[in-house]
Amino acid sequence: MSAAPDSATGRARRPGRGLVVPALAALVAFLILIGLGTWQLERLAWKEELLARVDARVHAPPAPVPAPELWPRLSREADEYRRVRVSGTFDHGRETLVYTVRGEDTVGPVKGQGYLVVTPLLRPDWPPILVNRGFVPSDRRDPASRAAGQVAGEVEVVGLLRLPEEASWFVPANDPAHGSFFRMDPAGISAARGLTGAAPFVIDEEANAVPGGLPLSGGTRLAFPNRHLEYALTWYGLAAALVGVTAAFLWTRRRSGGPG
Repeated sequence: MSAAPDSATGRARRPGRGLVVPALAALVAFLILIGLGTWQLERLAWKEELLARVDARVHAPPAPVPAPELWPRLSREADEYRRVRVSGTFDHGRETLVYTVRGEDTVGPVKGQGYLVVTPLLRPDWPPILVNRGFVPSDRRDPASRAAGQVAGEVEVVGLLRLPEEASWFVPANDPAHGSFFRMDPAGISAARGLTGAAPFVIDEEANAVPGGLPLSGGTRLAFPNRHLEYALTWYGLAAALVGVTAAFLWTRRRSGGPG
């Protein structure tokens, strides 16, 4: 059967010629969807490795806190959530409150708005280290309201090594001049409290029996969202649906002799 003439030019029209552009567009979209799905599978492998690494670290026997000469080489991949121990004396006069909210999924009886109590641990002949002693509700932010928890004398702290939290659009910037902190920034907190040579990390103290019950220690969040497989299947599903829709469209247009 010969090709139908084009009414405007009189030239023969090739069947399916007008389907090339939508077919190419569909191919590009398909490749993008497949790429997104594959990327999510790669993220899944990375997340599973991270979860296994963190689980091993938090259940390992506590190691001595890294020495100052090792601090410049600390990294999230190698050191985040390492379980460490260190001894010293709390300097309660220079504690810092970091605003936080304990959601309903948080372990423990105390929920809602409040603060993390970050206190310098002073060590003879060694630089100070900031310790996240745990959570206090907003109505107990005043140290006088929880005086029993202001432990005196030498203590041993066991907890998880945490590097500075990264800045986020969803978290207000710290304002050291007004004593307002919204994320863990060891360098900024140390500078605001006049601590010289302090460690570039914080130790999240493990749960222990604090006199008076506050601060409520042991609240480190170890739940990491892991929906990468779900996302990958979604992208692959959309790619498969696109193939089906495109095939049906091209077949219908070709059968009906659509404009070409």
